[in-house]
Amino acid sequence: MVTGCNVENASYGVGLCAECTLVGQLLLSGGGRIVAFACVNSAGEIIMPCGRCRQLLNEFAAPSLRILTPLGVRSWEQVLPQPFGPADLEETH
Repeated sequence: MVTGCNVENASYGVGLCAECTLVGQLLLSGGGRIVAFACVNSAGEIIMPCGRCRQLLNEFAAPSLRILTPLGVRSWEQVLPQPFGPADLEETH
């Protein structure tokens, strides 16, 4: 299990979302892919990651990623249909 947490800063733009620290921990612990994900607020309620964090998660998601949402467990494709990712940057000839 890999965890992340928000890193707050007086200058809001310098703070880090929990998803950012989660990906950092994932890489520091040897890498791999995210197979399951849940995000909670300070009250312990399930919340959805923001658009920036969805993109970050997409870059490190296993093909079978499941995410706990306020509406229950969903596939990554249900949460982020038609994602943009590294394959979209590949050159074609």
